[in-house]
Amino acid sequence: MLLSLLSLQSEAGESEAWTALAEGRAVLMMRHALAPGTGDPGGFDLEDCSTQRNLNSVGREQARSWKPFLESRGIAEARVFSSQWCRCLDTAREMEMGEVTGWPALNSFFRNRGDGDTQTRQTIALVNELEPGAAVILVSHQVNVTALTGVFPASSEGVILALPLSENPTVLARVSPGR
Repeated sequence: MLLSLLSLQSEAGESEAWTALAEGRAVLMMRHALAPGTGDPGGFDLEDCSTQRNLNSVGREQARSWKPFLESRGIAEARVFSSQWCRCLDTAREMEMGEVTGWPALNSFFRNRGDGDTQTRQTIALVNELEPGAAVILVSHQVNVTALTGVFPASSEGVILALPLSENPTVLARVSPGR
């Protein structure tokens, strides 16, 4: 019985998180879809996707699954901001939720951990400066999501964060299609 009660509370909390996202009182920050491997190969070039770790067919399918998942929760379009890495831009585009804007603050700092605090603060500031409007989706990397939220997301997993963002944001829900 206790497990049933906890499950109902979890569902109610997630429902409230989706409402907050749809109403502009929260943002969805997610890790890019599946791109096998870790980090980036030597010779990485931000302008050349062939030098980067990219989505595979499973990753592309994961990214496409977000559109019906979001629509089933009342979000038909969004303002989408992405890391400039190809795997993030491809995830964002495959979601087909709206125009995708690259934000350097969302770029991975896996190789340059010292940049993490600065980029996290920039992300917080950029999000908090957004005008009210459609839902906001941020597509980034595991290190970025973890630095901001303390959550270690799986590929194609996101967290719904209450606004305004802060250095210790309120995580309303962990979400992903098929979960």
